[in-house]
Formats: sequence, C-alpha cells, structure tokens
Amino acid sequence: MPAPRALGEQPRVPRERRPLLPRGRRGPRRWRRAAGAAVLLVEMLERAAFFGVAANLVLYLNSTNFNWTGEQASRAALVFLGASYLLAPVGGWLADVYLGRYRAVALSLLLYLAASGLLPATAFPDGRSSFCGEMPASPLGPACPSPGCPRASPSLYCAPVLYAGLLLLGLAASSVRSNLTSFGADQVMDLGRDATRRFFNWFYWSINLGAVLSLLVVAFIQQNISFLLGYSIPVGCVGLAFFIFLFATPIFITKPPMGSQVSSMLKLALQNCCPWLWQRHLARDPQGARLLPDQRSPQPGPSPQDDIANFQVLVKILPVMVTLVPYWMVYFQMQSTYVLQGLHLHIPNIFPANPANISTALRAQGSNYTIPEAWLLLANVVVVLILVPLKDHLIDPLLLRCKLLPSALQKMALGMFFGFTSVIVAGVLEMERLHYIHRNETVSQQIGEVLYNAAPLSIWWQIPQYLLIGVSEIFASIPGLEFAYSEAPRSMQGAIMGIFFCLSGVGSLLGSSLVALLSLPRGWLHCPEDFGNINNCRMDLYFFLLAGIQAVTALLFIWIAGSYERATQGPASHSGFSRDRG
Repeated sequence: MPAPRALGEQPRVPRERRPLLPRGRRGPRRWRRAAGAAVLLVEMLERAAFFGVAANLVLYLNSTNFNWTGEQASRAALVFLGASYLLAPVGGWLADVYLGRYRAVALSLLLYLAASGLLPATAFPDGRSSFCGEMPASPLGPACPSPGCPRASPSLYCAPVLYAGLLLLGLAASSVRSNLTSFGADQVMDLGRDATRRFFNWFYWSINLGAVLSLLVVAFIQQNISFLLGYSIPVGCVGLAFFIFLFATPIFITKPPMGSQVSSMLKLALQNCCPWLWQRHLARDPQGARLLPDQRSPQPGPSPQDDIANFQVLVKILPVMVTLVPYWMVYFQMQSTYVLQGLHLHIPNIFPANPANISTALRAQGSNYTIPEAWLLLANVVVVLILVPLKDHLIDPLLLRCKLLPSALQKMALGMFFGFTSVIVAGVLEMERLHYIHRNETVSQQIGEVLYNAAPLSIWWQIPQYLLIGVSEIFASIPGLEFAYSEAPRSMQGAIMGIFFCLSGVGSLLGSSLVALLSLPRGWLHCPEDFGNINNCRMDLYFFLLAGIQAVTALLFIWIAGSYERATQGPASHSGFSRDRG
C-alpha cells in the first residue's frame, strides 16, 4: 500500500514511457527517426484509405446503386469530409483524459477498420439489401405537361445506414488525424525545432503520397471495374496501418493522459466574457466556482496560474485559426463540387474504341475505360509531392540563410490567395461550360452506370484549379499545422491541434450548408427538372460567391495576423506563458 501523501505535497505526475534504445552515440537519433518514419508510413496508409473512400463517394452515391441526386451526393461528401475534421477534438479529449495518444490512435484505427467495411458491404446487391432493405420503386404518375416541369427528387435510399457509417468513419479518421500528428511530432521533438518543422513537411508529403496511390489505383477500379473491389482496398490499407503501428510499439515514445483543461478554459471564458452568468454560478456554488478542477482533486495537471496563461494563449491563437475557415470552405470543393463539375465535362477514354491490339479480356468488357474523374485530384497531389521536398531541401534553407524566410502566418495569407484564385478559375470554367450547354452542344457519356449530359469541353481544363488548390495547401495547410503545434503550450498541444482540425471541418460543413441553402427553390443550385445533372444550375455563381467570401476574410486574416505577430514580438512574448510553448 503506497504511503499517504503529506499535506501540501504535489501529486506524482505519471512519467512518459521511452523506448529502450541501444547504447551508442548515433543510436537515439537513429531510433527517433525510425519512430518518426513508422508514423509517416501509418499516416500514408491511412490517407490512402481515406482518399479511397472520399474520392469517388459522389459518383458512388449518384450511381444506380443508390440513385442519389448530384446535390444530395455532394452534400453527403461534404458532411463526411467535415465530420472527419469536426470531430477531431473528441479524439483529442479522449486521448488527454483517458487513453493517451498511443492508445487513442490504436483504438481509432480499429474503429476505422470496422467502419470502412460498410462501403464494400453495400456495394453488392445482397449486402445492400441486408443493410438497407430493398430500394423503393419510383412512383408512377402522369407525365409532365410541359418540358420544363420539375421532377420530384426521390427519397434517399439507405441514408441512415450510409450516414451512420460515414460519421463513424469520420470520427475514426479525425481521431487518427488529431492524435497521430502530435504523436509523430513527439517522436522527433528531442532532435530540435528544425526537426519538428521538417517532420510536418514530410508528414504532409506522406499524406499526399497515400493520396497518389489511392487515386491512381482505387479510383480507377471504382469507376471502371467494381465499387466492391475498389472499396475493399481501403479496408486492407487500414488493416496494414494498424499492424505497422502495433509492430513499431517498442520504439515509440508514449506519454500518459494528463487530464483535460476543457472545464478550466470554459470557466475562464465564462468569467471573462459573461460576468453576470459567472456571478450567478458563483452564488450557486461558491466553493466549487472559486476552485479550478485541479485544485479540488489530487489528479496531476497544470496549476491555476498555468490555466490562466494557457487561456490567454488560446484567446490569441483562436482568431487566427477561425479566419482560416473560409479557406477550408474553398479547399473542400476539390472533393465535392469540383468532382461534380468534372463529371459534366468530356472525359476521354483511356483506350480507343476498338483498337486492333486490344486483348480479348478488354474487348469482352467493352474496352471503354474512361479516365477516372478523381484523377484530377492528382494535379493537386503531384504539386505537393514535388514542392514539399523542393521547399524542405532548397527553398527554405536558402531563404533562412538570407534571413528572408516568411513566418507561418505570412505563408498562410499567401495560401489564401491561391485558394481564391482556384475558385475564380473554377467559376470561369463553369461559365464556359454552361455556354456550351445553353447552345445545346452536349455529349452523352456513361461514367460507371450513370449517363451524364456533358459539355464538349475536355476535363483537362480543370487542371489549373486543382494545381492552384495544391499550391495553396503548401502555403496554408502545412504552416497552419506548424503554427498550431508550435504556438500552443505543451499542456494544450493536443487540444489546439484538435481545434485546428475541427475548424477545418467547420469550413467543410459551412460549404455543405451553403450548397443546401442554394439548393432551395429559386436558389442557384436548385434544378430538380435536370435530375442527375447540373446543367440548369448556376454553379458558377456559387464559385464566385465563395471567392468573395475568401477575399474578405483574407483581408481580415492579414489584419489579425499582423496584430498577433506584433504582440508576440513585444515584451509579452517573453513572459510566463511563452516558456511552456512546444
């Protein structure tokens, strides 16, 4: 039985577990790099699975398997993408309070593995009928009296099952994202701040390498061969990531859960923002309201003074991250409305109609494989894969030697500009596409099992908007991760990383809400008479609206970022709370 603690004695803080490394001058550095590399490999496989689910989700739901409209499928994709970011604080809170980052990642991968099995299970008729029941038949009714009469959209078949599965997938993906990012940075933190900065560069590079593998193989299989096979590959990727993570356990640095500061932050926010509510709470619970949580229990954690200092840091960081939300609204169009736009442009066949040298097997399948629309995401991904090593090995060291390396906030402002340019280019392309549609210059093309009336414009015209959104990632997303991790106190790194990813999800969900709002009667995206297509919608105006929102908030971001940098360069940056920064 442990000896009782003396009055006033501080509680014993649980120690982090460090791996038993071999002796030698280069041993610790080599094993820290090995642990970081294992995290990068797990992240690559998890992202391959994520993009394997997300890349063709609009096409999957818009197919004859479910018969969702384009707007309904785009909204579901935005909800899934938003949940995969918005739920990040849940995984971070569980890690901080109960699990620790290592166990949180392991359990999240296990949930990921179970939830990802739903999509292949619904990709074949027997599985679909088991989970969703039989698809309701379209109601019979009189023909439309005029060519322009609206058609009622059918009810969403299998919506409860699919939305539940996508939300579970989003929870698992967000928990992996929020905890694996900080967990990986913990592995190389002892190697210095430059090693941490380089880890975030290569972490993002690994994300995009996983995307390349997924888009090249999985997207092609889903669009041209089988959704069953195409959605089974992500399940295998998650299983392999789970195995590698467990296999690398002996070399990981693992830290125990240190408790959550959520209640302390809420109390301080209430005390500063709503004094009258605080006084009422004080009157009901005078003893408990005066004490912060760690004063009432012997659990280890920050002191009340640390809570106040951390709250001051949070108040300064939050406005910077909140003004990034419109950028995320633009960014997530890449996997929703950009995809929908691409399905209504001419997508060329990979093989000619009936080449003389085609194999018997391909001729039996019709030899009409089309380029997967999701391959346009490769333009974004390739930019990141090329620019990250170039930036890490050449551009950043050169700018650092010349003392011209921009701050993370300056890079984020530049990223917003490229995001604004991307959505402007998308809007101009949509205007041109609609000109062809209004002149009745269309081509019919079958993508999977769905027939689309597309403009004769080639899908390659979408490459510039994907390239620009890829450049914006380099300057907005990677520095954003670095900013969230480095500016946060160590005791709040998990929470602030979770808030960063959560606000990314807010951007996606705001984009989804805007699509839903504009899909109401008389809205720009309301075109029920054009069931399955977007040719009578005004998606160009939607893109220009996003560009306007991004431009206004970019100016606000520049002002807030300037104030933040002036404050951190002043005397306050050397006061108490800065000593605890990561």
